Amino acid sequence: MDAFAHTSADDALLDDILRLAFDYFLKEANPANGLVADRTRPGAPASIAATGLALSAYPLGVERGLMSRQAAVQRTLATLRFFLNAPHGPEPHATGHRGFYYHFLDMEHGRRVWKCELSTVDTALLIAGVLVAGEYFRADDGAEAEIRALSDALHRRVDWQWAQNGGTTVTHGWRPERGFLRYRWEGYDEALILYVLGLGSPTFPLPPQSYEGWLAGYRWMNVYGHGMAYAGPLFIHQMSHVWIDFRGIRDAFMREHASDYFENSRRATYVHRQYAIRNPRHLRGYHENAWGVTASDGPGPARRTVDGVERRFFSYGSRGAPHGPDDGTLSPWAAAASLPFAPEIVMPALRHFHAIGLKNGNPYGFTASYNPTFAADGEPGWVAPDHVGINQGPIPLMIENHRSDFLWRLMRSCRPIVTGLKRAGFTGGWLDKA
Repeated sequence: MDAFAHTSADDALLDDILRLAFDYFLKEANPANGLVADRTRPGAPASIAATGLALSAYPLGVERGLMSRQAAVQRTLATLRFFLNAPHGPEPHATGHRGFYYHFLDMEHGRRVWKCELSTVDTALLIAGVLVAGEYFRADDGAEAEIRALSDALHRRVDWQWAQNGGTTVTHGWRPERGFLRYRWEGYDEALILYVLGLGSPTFPLPPQSYEGWLAGYRWMNVYGHGMAYAGPLFIHQMSHVWIDFRGIRDAFMREHASDYFENSRRATYVHRQYAIRNPRHLRGYHENAWGVTASDGPGPARRTVDGVERRFFSYGSRGAPHGPDDGTLSPWAAAASLPFAPEIVMPALRHFHAIGLKNGNPYGFTASYNPTFAADGEPGWVAPDHVGINQGPIPLMIENHRSDFLWRLMRSCRPIVTGLKRAGFTGGWLDKA
């Protein structure tokens, strides 16, 4: 799909990265209910977003020969049956309510853990995977017909209008103890997929005004000569693109700026590389092939004096470039997930991460994040001990979107996606023929 020419060594490296990242969803899941662990830390709960990425990845696994179609059908059925039949209601220990699901669930019994929120955006990522399953498994047999029926039922159950809580935009979530969270999805962020799915609902559709309210919070900025809808963390420029081919289709905001979201993400990828080259905070290890600042684990909370400068280091958090926050933590997966946008700068970064050993000894490929600045003299720096499901998922899916448009082609025929895009005001490209 791209004029960038891979070498045979590049292809071999991508094969390896894809396979290892995909293995997370084979091995870090409960096959009885399909739930996927949030991270590899012992005792970690399931993440509904990671489970949605797993559902999206199983068809890729079939196409790439990484799992059999029968195994993919069995795992998908277990997952969809669980979510449809699990306890659903306002009770604090349910699995979900009003078609939404709690952010984290117990891996075995699938109930809410940690008094976490009923998450609107994580439910959107789960439902995106549910729709992938319904689109891919089209065979005329009982098992695949059941997948399609379950997919449709789960999609229809999500009450997007309830999640507005009387407002224009969608709230971040809800807790049975306190009700709706105070924050809303407003301004450019990872919720693009949420609004497309909400607008495309056949049962509880968001009104077009909801999307307009989200667009009203956008910031168009010029960063290093690149005009763009700004968001600092790189994952924001990637997550919705896992499922939706934004090339050549535009909403009102992008028409006004003669751009589209794919081009916006391409520019963001270049901004992150340029930020690493400029390295305004004088952090260790940053250069043209070492970049990728995003939401990630980190070595903190801590303060250390490094190279004569007192620095503050964070734990898990949303890092961004160029306006921060940034404590020197880089995420190889974030570079990998930008492959479709700018392969000419992503492949050299992947070669670099491979050369410095960030895959060595790791069962699922590149370490999730690392921080060479968090080191005393003579120490190698900090390396994340965990692999994280929502980091693993975009890696194989975006590699394959770059190579073959696999998931993009599949979802161009997904009626809720098409309907949602059109109701949001997108026009042009493949969408005008859908």
